[in-house]
Amino acid sequence: HVQLQAFGGGSVQAGGFLRLSCTAPKRTSSNSAVGWFRQAPGKEREFVAAINWRGSNTYYGDAVKGRVTISRDNAKSTVYLQMNSLEPEDTAVYYCAVHVAGTYSDASSYRYWGQGTLVTVSS
Repeated sequence: HVQLQAFGGGSVQAGGFLRLSCTAPKRTSSNSAVGWFRQAPGKEREFVAAINWRGSNTYYGDAVKGRVTISRDNAKSTVYLQMNSLEPEDTAVYYCAVHVAGTYSDASSYRYWGQGTLVTVSS
């Protein structure tokens, strides 16, 4: 069963930063866009960011635009999510997945979801 592995979460204070990493087997992520989503307790999964396989095109959710940067290193099969100026509203489990078809911001367009990594931002 193929899954992506997300890690790098933790607890930070408001205004702080974190860098999340997502590793994937080459056979699942090569030539594919990868996206990050998050899910807070009691809320639906929310699109955070996506990047195409070349790393030349990036897409961001409105809630994080300007505070988050997605990037990738294909040689390491790793996608990064740099999050700055974190707010308590950013508290959630963050997931990464491989885009297979459809709209980048739609969770149903993705496959190979991992277990996620928890980000907690305190005020």
